[in-house]
Amino acid sequence: MLRNWDYDPSSISARWIQGRDGKLRVQLRLDLGLFQMNVDGRPDGTRPHGHTSLVDYYLAREKDAGSESIALDSESCGELQQEAMQYYYRYLSFYALHHFDGVITDTEHNLALLAFVARHTADDDLAWQFMQFYPYVRMMNARARAEKAVEAKKYEEAIAALQDALKDIQAFWDEYGEGDSTEATQEVELLTDLLNQVSKRKPKTHVDKLREQMAQAISMENYEKAAMIRDKLRDLQRQISVNVDKSKK
Repeated sequence: MLRNWDYDPSSISARWIQGRDGKLRVQLRLDLGLFQMNVDGRPDGTRPHGHTSLVDYYLAREKDAGSESIALDSESCGELQQEAMQYYYRYLSFYALHHFDGVITDTEHNLALLAFVARHTADDDLAWQFMQFYPYVRMMNARARAEKAVEAKKYEEAIAALQDALKDIQAFWDEYGEGDSTEATQEVELLTDLLNQVSKRKPKTHVDKLREQMAQAISMENYEKAAMIRDKLRDLQRQISVNVDKSKK
């Protein structure tokens, strides 16, 4: 199984395979071998308590019985942590294979899992064992959304996904009092770099060009020209708003 598939510690190496049952699976190469995971549902193929995943089971309980009925202990959290790791390995594999829909689905699963644990454990240290990974999971979710949008040439959608993630991560660190931590900047720097790359690739609209012309006129202290461009820009934006309103009717 590992012949001609050497382990490379500098990159994530994954591949698709077809099982003997004809179903598609994904394999992730590790230093001591490989992980083989189902593509849908839990990566290990189990159905905890008859549900697609353990967190789905807990969310169903929360909906039926109310939040007060669930109090997670260390054993329950250990089981949820194990599930989160399975999804982590799978979305890493999906990302390496450019299967962005899979990355989005699995990171959303883990984000829901983190939020659930935070709601149902009174132990701050136990909750932090999960929540410390929020910036990374949120970053991977936005990264997949943005790269998928760029492939479809939906640059505005990609930019919005990255900007929303940056706001969420900053809000997270503000809440936890770690606004200038190293952990925060790693995800923020990656998303900011990607945002800059997407912004450069995005074709310039007439509005973008007018804004650049106005900025240039102001820098050259040609305020009369800047005022004329500002008026053109205002008229164009007004017309765009009218067209958007018409399209909604």
